[in-house]
Parts: sequence; structure tokens; C-alpha cells
Amino acid sequence: MVTASLVKELREKTGAGMLDCKKALEATGANMDQAIDWLREKGISKAEKKAGRIAAEGIADVLVNGDSAVIVEVNSETDFVAKNEEFKTLVKAILNTIMENDPQTVEDVLSLPYEGKTIGDLIIEKTSKIGEKLSLRRFQKVTKKDGEVFGSYIHMGGKIAVLTVLANTNEEVAKDVAMHAAAMRPSYVSIEDVPEDVIEREKTVLTEQVINEGKPKEMAEKIVQGKLHKFYSDVCLKEQIFIKAENKETVSKYVQNNGGTIVSMIRFEVGEGMEKKEENFAEEVMSQVNSVN
Repeated sequence: MVTASLVKELREKTGAGMLDCKKALEATGANMDQAIDWLREKGISKAEKKAGRIAAEGIADVLVNGDSAVIVEVNSETDFVAKNEEFKTLVKAILNTIMENDPQTVEDVLSLPYEGKTIGDLIIEKTSKIGEKLSLRRFQKVTKKDGEVFGSYIHMGGKIAVLTVLANTNEEVAKDVAMHAAAMRPSYVSIEDVPEDVIEREKTVLTEQVINEGKPKEMAEKIVQGKLHKFYSDVCLKEQIFIKAENKETVSKYVQNNGGTIVSMIRFEVGEGMEKKEENFAEEVMSQVNSVN
């Protein structure tokens, strides 16, 4: 008899989806060893072998629907696979499923139902079929209020995705801000968003720099404040010089001149902060050919 505990055990041993594990057990009279072989024969248990690999390529994408928007990063091992239509379809499936639900964590997303299985099962299934480790790294779902607009921008086919929310202006301005954020990589929206420990660490470094330059200690604090302003103009969206500005106006000033204010900004860059494996293109192509054969 196929029980839920047997399905769970087989899934843990093989990395296969729950539906496939159930089919395997049914086909083999609930014999665990035979079910494992059944999955191996079907090529379904390969996903487990890929679990330890580094998946630092992939796609970042945005979906906007009415007052809601979703931004995701879904990873693959190689850029070759990230351009695969089946992988792109997986990303769209994840985006749409998040949009239709209200998950709070990646684990929540993986357990969401999708066409008779879960998103987690779907990712495992695609991992086996495509031949690379695939994973949902992060996502955010945003709901805007009346009087607010979304701006979204996808750069280089999904290497960078940005989602902005602006109030009291139009979508064109919101998209301009998203494009700016894609190019200039702000870490925060405003100075108020910079954590205190980050500010204190920057002050310490800048103070040491000033003293090492031979400046008098009594002047150090004033000099540091000036350098700190430069730091804010580098890392804060509102303080950055707008890339399309002809008169050196800040992003905040550009938005204000168009009647609006910046509410939020989310920027996902694929593989950001992750270790990427080194592999030349020829080896990458051969690995794909071998995985198909």
C-alpha cells in the first residue's frame, strides 16, 4: 500500500517530485528499492545529484497585474540554460503562481500548488529534464495604493530586474527611475534607510583615511561629513545624480519635478553575492550536448 510516509521517504532519497514518487511506488507495489530504480530509469532522480552545485546564473523578472507586482530571481548553473525557452517558461510559472497567492517565504512558494503538483516539484522536474540545478533564490510581492504607480525594467534579457513604486506621478517616470536603478546599483532608497552600523563603519574607515592623509584631528570630523555625503550619493537612490539629467539633478529632484515621490525600489541582479563557477563556453556547450545524449 502506498502511504504518505513512503512517498516522503522516496522523495527524500531521490529528490524527485511527490507525484513521481507516488507513481513509482504504485508501479512497483510500494517496493522502495524498485521504486528508486524506476525513477532512475526514467531519469527523474537526477535532481538529487545536482543539489550541491552552484546555480549563480539565471533570470530576474517582473510581473505586474493591476495593484500587485512580483519580482523574482530564478537560478540555473549556466547562462546557456538561462536562455532556454523551457527555463523561461518555468520562471513565468513561478511568477504567475506567486501573483495568485500570498506567500511570505521561498519555502511558502515551493509548497504552492501548480497543475497537480507543487512549485517545488516543478523545479525538481525541470532540473531533471534540463540537466542543471535550478532554484528559486528570492522574490518579493508588492501591492500599491491608490495614487501610486509601478515602474519596472528588465536589463540584458533578465540579468537585472528592477521594480519601483512612485506616488503622484506616472508610469513613465517610475520606469525612468527603475532604469536608473538598474544602471547605478543603489543599495538603499534614502539616507534614512541606511542601517546605523553601516554608517558607523563608513565613518570609522573615512576617519582613518583622513588621519592617515595627515589632516589635523580637529578638521577630521568636518572632512568626514563631506566624504559621508559622497557615500550617500553613491548608495542611496534619491541622492544619486539622475542618469538622464542634463543639469546634475538628483533622482529625488527629477521625481519631485514630475510631481511625485519615491515609495520603494527593489533591484535583483542575477548571481549577486554568489560564487560563480568558472567554465569556458566550449566546455559549457559540450556539457549541454552530453546531458542531452
